[in-house]
Amino acid sequence: MAKRDYYETLGVSKGATAEEIKKGYRAKAKELHPDRNADNPNAESLFKEVNEAYDVLKDADKKAAYDRFGHAAFEGGMGGGPRPGAGGFRGQGDFASAFSDVFDDLFGDFMGRGGQGGARGRATRGNDLRYNLRISLEEAFAGLQKTIKVPTSVSCTSCSGTGAEGGSEPITCGTCSGMGKVRAQQGFFTVERACPTCNGLGQTIKNPCKSCRGQGRVEKEKSLSVNIPAGVETGTRIRLAGEGEAGLRGGPTGDLYIFIEVREHELFKRDGMNLFCDVPVSMVDAALGGEIEVPTIDGGRSRVRIPEGSQAGRQMRLRNKGMPALRGAGSGDMYIELMVETPVNLTSRQKELLREFNDLSAENNPQTAGFFSSVKKFWDSMKG
Repeated sequence: MAKRDYYETLGVSKGATAEEIKKGYRAKAKELHPDRNADNPNAESLFKEVNEAYDVLKDADKKAAYDRFGHAAFEGGMGGGPRPGAGGFRGQGDFASAFSDVFDDLFGDFMGRGGQGGARGRATRGNDLRYNLRISLEEAFAGLQKTIKVPTSVSCTSCSGTGAEGGSEPITCGTCSGMGKVRAQQGFFTVERACPTCNGLGQTIKNPCKSCRGQGRVEKEKSLSVNIPAGVETGTRIRLAGEGEAGLRGGPTGDLYIFIEVREHELFKRDGMNLFCDVPVSMVDAALGGEIEVPTIDGGRSRVRIPEGSQAGRQMRLRNKGMPALRGAGSGDMYIELMVETPVNLTSRQKELLREFNDLSAENNPQTAGFFSSVKKFWDSMKG
């Protein structure tokens, strides 16, 4: 059976660029990989065809020969390409080599390409740290300067962060030649993993520092002064650059992230920049009106006039008495919500007066009258 055109095998046109050929190869390699097609007996042979096509088209000289002579360019000694006698592929060793290439293409940016292992070993960044800080609503309103203690890793002073004793320098790992990773062939595949000798650092230390045991950093509790701006709320995150964990063997330091949690308040409830305060008032004050004194979050007091005939749940707004905007201008408002309180533990005389009042005020309760009128209509409709 005639061999398929290499461009057709990769799903690209004959005028495709090197980048388009690589993109087509990646797509076909993922689509036809044997591990993804366990139920397809032809998957392995198709996957080999894709690798064979890419092995030719990715090489400028082989591609030029193929464009001129087609498959004949690699038959009868005309080139160094695949031989038909090997089933259209140059044996298991070349299959592993081709798969190693796709491994590099697909995962090289993530794992780090050749030549970068040593640099990675010399400059491993420290971890970022998280610190949860609980503050009061009053502190969130005013802002504060607070000192916190953070357990972390700091650069070792004995070896200046190198991890080596007596000022000596780390040496290139002999197992991975400074790459920080090694490859092992398993059947058709080449597996890449961190070097077991240097743990992926690309360097080893002949005489480790006794203070840090070759790590270049030691555990220590660090005190930091943190500026908490006014207006923060639960979930606000503050980043302190360079205050995280020290890097391994002189690498850059990570960052510290402070997450704010504002405790619930006894009097005020918060919704963004606005505050809400439930204030109990007597039936008499709600009916006749009057004035009450309410607290504000800044520790002050405000006098609020209760309109005559106020109902439970009525809200009144105090402008600019809420929380300040975080790193901005202006403030929210404070809302007073009336809670009309029913008296308890009445004397006989008080009960008598309330009954007399109730008989005289039946027409003065519009909501009650309206509700029972609706109830009567509902019952009448049910009877019909």
